[in-house]
Amino acid sequence: MTLDWTLRAGTRFTTEKRPAMGTKGMVVTNHPLASAAGAEMLAAGGNAVDGAIAALFTLTVVEPMMVGLLGGGTAHLRLPDGTHTVIDGMATCAAAARADMFTPAQPDNPRALESVGRTNTVGGLSVATPGNLKAWCETLARFGSFSLADVMAPAIRHAERGYRATPYLAECAKEAAPDMAKDPAISAIYLPGGMALQPGHRVVQSDYAETLKAIAQQGAAALDGALGQAVADGIARAGGIVTVDDIRGYRTVERTPLRGPYRDVEIVLPPPPASSGVHVLQMLNMLSGWDLRALGFGSADTLHLLAECLKIAFADRAAASGDPAFVDVPVEKLISAAYGAERRALIDMARAQVWGPGVAAESPNTTHITVADGEGRIVCSTQTINSTFGARFIVHGTGMIPNNYIATFDPRPGRALSIAPGKRVTTSMAPMIVLRDGKPAYALGMPGGLRIFGCVMQGMLNLVDHGMSLQEAVEAPRLWTQGDAVEMEPAFGEAVRAALAERGHEIARMPHVGGGMGAIAFHPDGTMEGAACWRADGTAIGVGGGLAREGVRFWPDSAGAR
Repeated sequence: MTLDWTLRAGTRFTTEKRPAMGTKGMVVTNHPLASAAGAEMLAAGGNAVDGAIAALFTLTVVEPMMVGLLGGGTAHLRLPDGTHTVIDGMATCAAAARADMFTPAQPDNPRALESVGRTNTVGGLSVATPGNLKAWCETLARFGSFSLADVMAPAIRHAERGYRATPYLAECAKEAAPDMAKDPAISAIYLPGGMALQPGHRVVQSDYAETLKAIAQQGAAALDGALGQAVADGIARAGGIVTVDDIRGYRTVERTPLRGPYRDVEIVLPPPPASSGVHVLQMLNMLSGWDLRALGFGSADTLHLLAECLKIAFADRAAASGDPAFVDVPVEKLISAAYGAERRALIDMARAQVWGPGVAAESPNTTHITVADGEGRIVCSTQTINSTFGARFIVHGTGMIPNNYIATFDPRPGRALSIAPGKRVTTSMAPMIVLRDGKPAYALGMPGGLRIFGCVMQGMLNLVDHGMSLQEAVEAPRLWTQGDAVEMEPAFGEAVRAALAERGHEIARMPHVGGGMGAIAFHPDGTMEGAACWRADGTAIGVGGGLAREGVRFWPDSAGAR
């Protein structure tokens, strides 16, 4: 369906995918095989947590450039009784980590985090202590209904038998090829014959299949034995400092989500160390002072407001966001209506400004799943190994790709995001659940590093302010900035670009901003609608139908033709 929003907006776009409908459950992930794995659990009588964990394990096989067991993530759960909880499985700095262990490549650029020689980005020193495996196993044990072996079966099957590489995976392999070529184990799979993976190539991960089988039997306890030792040894051989004690000592943290009102809904998001909840609620408090629907989707006024609010939020993020165990994050002030009004009053509709923080004091390659069942459970979870293919090597004999999460820390000492032993990664992950009258209205999220929370917020605004359908909301063009150039997707018209430039914005045209958004809408009649966008291999699968009516049985005399 082609959309013309307003002549003033000059924005026109066509949705490329179609939504799915279901009554018993909905699974939206960034790969069709992962969505199928989740739907398989729901169809077998499992709940949303069973489906989510099955989808995540499968994504480690079919979307290996984005997520892995040696990564980290944030899961936002809503339970049938209406309670919300956040499971923080984010990676942590090793015990031997130091604030001065890297030399900044651009010491005079406060936003540049890369070190000299890219040592904080590629290789062993870039690896942080992973949390995913423990987080997924704990979540399944607490909230799921199936065994670990049951939910891991699809992942093991695809690793052992293989699957066809998508153009998206092939393009990621091409981009990471120069680094992966330095490691024989990872290049054997993703650079077969010395060439980047081609679409349609059958990807088989035999070593990883054996690792998954061991985990299916032992659970996260596998890290306390030979597997944990193999991971630590592999990281050490690559020059890293994550030890077996770091791996075995890792603990997840359960957190209470942040909540805030906007128009006629309530927004629920993770708290620090995730920066999403704080800064989305901060921006919504600012934006609530304008009628965005009247201004129009994609208009110069609307995009100017989004850009200015994003710049304000990122100025505050740089000053005060971080692991609350190490940084005093002024959450209450940042999300207060008074602070929103204070910052809103400083926005000039006629010109762009350079913003500093109003308080004292990552990589775009992630994946996201959104799963719901017919009993009221919702799992909205963003997971990653940080950059595409993480640290860009495989731990020998395991098939596992470590994260390169140290790249998200500031290599300079004395800052909110500086490295410290045991410090948790700060993330922009934004698994969002939107409530209306206390009941779920939408659940949405996406990959995209620093671009995540601003883009997820735009998806929500598309639904709440602009009245878009779910499919339109996830596929609509996006804008993003953290204070430098304003990135805009091509669907925003030239007239709007020129109008923003006249106000002083530096515009950077981008083929896409952020990654593939996935969302579920909950309709009053109990129907669930799922949608995924064109920016990834996203697929929505709904589960409908159900079991036979009680009392129905087979009658031989009424059988078909004899």
